[in-house]
Amino acid sequence: MSAILDRRRVLAGTTVAAVFAPALARAASTLRVGYQKYGTLLLLKASGLLEERLKPLGTSVEWKQFIAGPALMEALGAGAIDLGSAGETPPVFAQAANVPLVYLGSEPPSPQGEAILVRADSAIRDLKDLKGRKVSFNKGSNVHYLFVEALAKAGLSPSDVQPVYLSPADGRAAFERGSVDAWVVWDPFLAAAEAAGNTRVLADATGLAANHQFYLGTRSYKNAAVLTAFREAVAEIDRRISADPAAAARLLAPAVGLPEAVVLTAVKRQGAGLVPMDAGLVADQQRIADRFFDLKLIPRAIKVSEALA
Repeated sequence: MSAILDRRRVLAGTTVAAVFAPALARAASTLRVGYQKYGTLLLLKASGLLEERLKPLGTSVEWKQFIAGPALMEALGAGAIDLGSAGETPPVFAQAANVPLVYLGSEPPSPQGEAILVRADSAIRDLKDLKGRKVSFNKGSNVHYLFVEALAKAGLSPSDVQPVYLSPADGRAAFERGSVDAWVVWDPFLAAAEAAGNTRVLADATGLAANHQFYLGTRSYKNAAVLTAFREAVAEIDRRISADPAAAARLLAPAVGLPEAVVLTAVKRQGAGLVPMDAGLVADQQRIADRFFDLKLIPRAIKVSEALA
């Protein structure tokens, strides 16, 4: 008799667990967001707005910081994060490496937010003067495309210069000690270098690269309600940035470790206003992908349209 009662208790417990398992799973749900040490997602993190929007959905947020887009894309491919943001080039490299990514939306272009810098006293006066020089940039980052297009404008190819692949921090150090002749970098590192002096902008991305910022997710993450809440939260932060850039700079400055005035310069150059992917954006990305494939910088040709949500 006791054995029968014990069996009934086990079955009852199993039934209760089965009934409440979906609710418990929802309560334990976590959205893992990759962000870089600057930009809209950093402001979103500081605001607590995403946590507020996801709480009714039983979802918490885990934030993971990355130094640049390529590392963030690697984490997306490894399943370490569910979504994040990156510039134009990282998702192209990632898709070519078979990362199962999807484009979730884009910010407006900000071509003045990335540039090729030389020292103020440099003999390099024109893009053609980069021939034979050492040029530092973060491989696979958004400025990689600026580098390629700037050389093409000057009638040069990547083989005509000596690329030195460095992170932004290492790139700045190499640039300042004269180990490289030029440095291709993005905001807020660009704004910080300009403010420090002894630098000259050889060319920004105007007319060369749009410098879009994309929001990207992994194809396996399919919680539509959470993704909608994420987009709405990003759109709200974008509205706040547009309405009060100075307030955005005040929030960002301590997080990025730069003076408020420097960050404000970067914020004013930043495109803000989340838009869905459209045919024009896909075509722009496809041109980048085709360019990198033609230069044998990615291992295979890709169709950007296959990475649409």
